[in-house]
Amino acid sequence: MTTFPDFLPQDVNLLTDAMSIEFAQSIQRILIPLTVGNRNFTVDTAYVRSIKAETQAAPPILLLHGFDSSILEFRRLLPKLAASRSVFMIDLLGFGFTDRTNIQGITPEIIKAQIYGFWQTVMGRQPMTLVGASMGGAAAIDFALTYPELVKQLVLLDSAGFAKAPVLAKYMVPPLSDWATNFLRSAKVRRGVSLRAYANPAFVTADAECCAALHLQMPNWSEGLAMFTRSGGYGFLSDRMADISAPTQIIWGRQDRILGTKDAARFEKTILHSTLFWLDDCGHVPHLEKPEKTARIILSGDPGE
Repeated sequence: MTTFPDFLPQDVNLLTDAMSIEFAQSIQRILIPLTVGNRNFTVDTAYVRSIKAETQAAPPILLLHGFDSSILEFRRLLPKLAASRSVFMIDLLGFGFTDRTNIQGITPEIIKAQIYGFWQTVMGRQPMTLVGASMGGAAAIDFALTYPELVKQLVLLDSAGFAKAPVLAKYMVPPLSDWATNFLRSAKVRRGVSLRAYANPAFVTADAECCAALHLQMPNWSEGLAMFTRSGGYGFLSDRMADISAPTQIIWGRQDRILGTKDAARFEKTILHSTLFWLDDCGHVPHLEKPEKTARIILSGDPGE
């Protein structure tokens, strides 16, 4: 009988792909201490790690997922990276399987403190390669701007960061917040988003849809989503992109129908030490659709054939 961590929703048992099942079984939670202003508290943070003992001299990799998502979106990328590097990933507060039942507010500042606390507590306080997908890219940029000495390499996967505010922000007040989150919970809506996220619709399998929706069953999913969205998200970053000092790899699917493709060149033009890599026949999620090439770029800067 397949067993999973007891904090995961029951629908985890609907996973059918061996890679998804193995990944879900490896998810853990740990209390991460946070300091934000004069507040000190802890967040029970969901994470996965894969330690490559013989490569401890190489920077560890930390992966940050996108909006209304979870670490499950890295299930295909992890094996490609873990073959040669130590890899960590966390569910950002307000998302995934991280506990948000006793949290009074969720903001980029709190998320940044969570990332820092995880780096201190779990990652051994080594400078790292920081990888962010979509909204996770914006979180990675925010962290790299605040702690440049901790980020040896920044990788942006079809990243957010230039938009001024989340589109749904104006709806995230009662009673409209209930309507907005119920809209996002709709299986039809989520399937539509999944079909737009991939260039190849064959990736939208029942297992993939289960991975993409599993976190919706977590306690306070809708409340957490509403709190983060009301904060304004990462709309403050666009004027600070030129201050990024870390060498940056920008990986972008040519068929991105979620964020489009214009921001890819904008990132490359604005970030001084950056290189843009286009992935053909790829949509908004290169780490799911083209994990081999994505991993090669992260590890060596070479997409390969």
